[in-house]
Amino acid sequence: MKATARRAGTSYTHRIEIRQHQLIADEPAEHGGNDEGASPQELLAASLASCTAVTLEMYARRKEWDIGTVEVQVEYDPPEPGAPTNFRLEIRLPETCTEEQTQRLRAIAAKCPVHRTLEGEVTFDERIELIEPAAG
Repeated sequence: MKATARRAGTSYTHRIEIRQHQLIADEPAEHGGNDEGASPQELLAASLASCTAVTLEMYARRKEWDIGTVEVQVEYDPPEPGAPTNFRLEIRLPETCTEEQTQRLRAIAAKCPVHRTLEGEVTFDERIELIEPAAG
């Protein structure tokens, strides 16, 4: 998987390219940005929320459970150095879900790929490449 971010204007606004898709990331005005898109921290929360929702819906489909609409809300505060990050997930399921379905879906939520990535050991292989400035 690959994502590329390039400055797209003034301040901290960046265009992100993922396959054939594009989105904008920026910082809110109170952090010096133009608020033209979600902040990188908000995109991280969005990744976890959307991955969890998709994982739950895929599992329900495989089980042939008609659970209707799934909603996942994720909140977190960026941690202090050396402190763990605490993600708060709220999963909203229709009241027609059985207790068995609810418990199974709770367990499945923790198996989404983004959740597993965030709870696992993470390493970074970083390098810097010097390029000529873009014209214009």
